Amino acid sequence: MDLRSRIPTGPLEGKWERHRFEMKLVNPANKRKYTILVVGSGLAGASAAATLSELGYNVKCYCFQDSPRRAHSIAAQGGINAAKNYQNDGDSIYRLFYDTVKGGDFRAREANVYRLAQISVTIIDQCVAQGVPFAREYGGLLSNRSFGGAQVSRTFYARGQTGQQLLLGAYQALEKEIATGGVTMYPRTEMLDLIVVDGRARGIVIRNELTGQIESHLGDAVVLGTGGYGNVFYLSTNAKGSNTTAIWRSYKRGAAFGNPCYTQIHPTCIPVSGDYQSKLTLMSESLRNDGRVWVPKKKDDKRAPHEIPEAERDYYLERKYPSFGNLAPRDISSRSAKEVCDEGRGVGETALGVYLDFADAIKRLGDATIHERYGNLFEMYQRITDEDPYKVPMRIYPAVHYTMGGLWVDYNLMSTVPGLHVIGEANFSDHGANRLGASALMQGLADGYFVLPYTIGDYIASSKLPPVTVDHPAVRATEVDVTERTKRLLAIKGKRTAASFHRELGRIMWDNCGMARNEAGLKRALSEIPALREEFWENVNVPGGSGELNQSLEHAGRVADFLELGELMCLDALHRTESCGGHFREESQTPDGEALRDDENFTYVAAWEYAGVDRDPILNKERLIFENVKLSQRSYK
Repeated sequence: MDLRSRIPTGPLEGKWERHRFEMKLVNPANKRKYTILVVGSGLAGASAAATLSELGYNVKCYCFQDSPRRAHSIAAQGGINAAKNYQNDGDSIYRLFYDTVKGGDFRAREANVYRLAQISVTIIDQCVAQGVPFAREYGGLLSNRSFGGAQVSRTFYARGQTGQQLLLGAYQALEKEIATGGVTMYPRTEMLDLIVVDGRARGIVIRNELTGQIESHLGDAVVLGTGGYGNVFYLSTNAKGSNTTAIWRSYKRGAAFGNPCYTQIHPTCIPVSGDYQSKLTLMSESLRNDGRVWVPKKKDDKRAPHEIPEAERDYYLERKYPSFGNLAPRDISSRSAKEVCDEGRGVGETALGVYLDFADAIKRLGDATIHERYGNLFEMYQRITDEDPYKVPMRIYPAVHYTMGGLWVDYNLMSTVPGLHVIGEANFSDHGANRLGASALMQGLADGYFVLPYTIGDYIASSKLPPVTVDHPAVRATEVDVTERTKRLLAIKGKRTAASFHRELGRIMWDNCGMARNEAGLKRALSEIPALREEFWENVNVPGGSGELNQSLEHAGRVADFLELGELMCLDALHRTESCGGHFREESQTPDGEALRDDENFTYVAAWEYAGVDRDPILNKERLIFENVKLSQRSYK
């Protein structure tokens, strides 16, 4: 497999500007001749669909929800980064670039990250123009707060519902284009396969979730903005519907999968409450601006938090990382929480929790200010736990939140299948081995509004794209594959639900490929997952039929893909014997327990290539070149 990153030559600061000039353009009058299929309607998908339609392309946009407004982007809470330097505290495009590369533990492309930092300042202008109600200072200027891994305040926010407000902005832009006829929207529609004709992505096979009808939709290019695959762990902060099907089926059609083992564990989530819990709830990282994280110094201390005096509390992030304190990056903060709980100092009934305490901030600022900053988050916490965080500390524990891995893309956001572009969390592009907080929204909107509209035009202008009809043999063959797979799932008539298999897979993944990984655990997972997958195809029970609304069928198909993806994740984690960012191999750590990279052997992107049924995937490597940032051991002390 040829991994051509297409990174432009020349100085870092001018790469994107020069590349935009050198890319081929499509004449405005010709754009209406081309059709682009956009799968997903979250921040990345909605912004891309709206922008491409505004440029004149015919756009078809697909989502499995009943409305684009229900995309999981709506759940993002804390904010969006941008190097505006409104606080005059030393921020710059270069500092955002450096913080992001360092935060990702030096496992991302310099050129992609610098472009992201450059575009960040334009995103805020775009969103303000759309009417996104960012928080403002008393005088009317836009407000900022801090997030993990940074010593400046560069995060723009709308209380604890920034994702919702940004998505409403993108949604309004999308609805405008739907009204003009530029975008045709297909809600309640799930992509089940990628159509590749003569080596190029030319369409998708979809299933209408209401009628069960399977049909092929064709175009000149395909864009995937379908989010991450964190639900492979079963319990995560993702929406229950979030899945890997679109990118996984594309992987099996020739798209390389980049760094699948890079998953992010978010340090501030409401702890697990029972064996049959279906998902977990995020508590925004922004809370760590004013909340202090601590546990008792004594093991098995069952006293209520107000009964533990200050001298007997361990504010372990402030102790271990004095320069960043409670705003240490997510991977470091999560491992630190696991460490103190493993020592027997966790809190709550399960002892898998730490305190996030706002007493000092409330005393310093008052209830009204804290309510203004975090009111909806405090209300959400109280509704779920029946505990008032204004009076008692929150209890939090790390949980799966985001996936830095995804389909491999070049500088133009195109996968190894020509014509298949991948944006937002669905690609591997910008965050290396660990994403900094408030950077996911930044990447999704940068890709959708400002990168893809240029690069997809270059692909179309540079390619010969003859018409393809639904009668083409490759189209029919792909549609038959989807139909046969659906029939096979329904015909098994076993004794276990898809949810039970999903829950068991999640436990295997969390225990062996979660916050800490080792060779023995990964090899154990690599023996257990194939056995579980074999049982799934022999014993799963999918009630109902295919010609109707059947959420059990939808879930079973997604679980089948997770059972394959989980094995690839563990294989990737096993081969990467270093520790970096969210990938922590217990065999590779410093004397004080920090991640120990192996730059000599692992400074590359692992791009896995599908080799066929019952054959091991092929590892391809894209070497990462650092010309502007010096590789060094990360330190937040």
